[in-house]
Amino acid sequence: MTRPIVLVHGAWVTAESWDPFRRRYEARGREVHTPSWPLIEAKRAAEINRAVPEGFGSLTLGRIVDHLQVAIERLAEPPMLIGHSFGGLLVQLLLDRGVGAAAAVINPAPIAGVVPDAAAISAIAPILFRPAGWLRPYAFDRERFGRLYATGAPADLVDRVFSDWVIPAPGMIFHQAAFRAGSRVQPARRTQPLLITASDCDRLITPGVARAAFRRQSRAGAPTEFHQFAGRSHLLIAEPGWEEVADVALGWLDGVA
Repeated sequence: MTRPIVLVHGAWVTAESWDPFRRRYEARGREVHTPSWPLIEAKRAAEINRAVPEGFGSLTLGRIVDHLQVAIERLAEPPMLIGHSFGGLLVQLLLDRGVGAAAAVINPAPIAGVVPDAAAISAIAPILFRPAGWLRPYAFDRERFGRLYATGAPADLVDRVFSDWVIPAPGMIFHQAAFRAGSRVQPARRTQPLLITASDCDRLITPGVARAAFRRQSRAGAPTEFHQFAGRSHLLIAEPGWEEVADVALGWLDGVA
């Protein structure tokens, strides 16, 4: 009996960003769930972009994790968790609560104690230095999304992703991550296996940031491993070669399970 899989999306995208992974896993007979965040559950990008839900800009990490935990604990058994970007941070917070059987976090946003490097800081600086930015959503334009999030991806893919998946992100979660508020975990008490990945062309979560998370999480007694993908950007869950990323994540999880 294989465990169900829960895919946790990150900031700036909807749960539909997991469509390639979901279809690939379901084609193998796996049970896959793609819960979204509070206020945008079951909403498509076009609907959210027309009218960003009231209060979305001030949505906190804790509220998102609470929401995900409720959805996950409805399942018949603890699932395997896969998170991307801020979804990777959320998954680590879920593990810290004892939620999930094992996890893979793909280029995760930093947990408390991981110091972002200059590239990561420059990427989020416009979010942090806005007046009352912790209360307001922040949206990428097409140029900035392509330059920072989808570095090197084919232009037609970036256009399609930007149209179909990209939404504003809550300003609050970036302030929390920057100031280590609500993003703290205690690796020493983690009992679930964890894989952390990086990719060498990522300009948002650089390999050094992901590796620092690995070093911190290695304090756990549970298996903790690191994998770096070559030639991939932060959009590695959808850009050419995403199949390898999907297979590495699930293959590792099946191995430890």
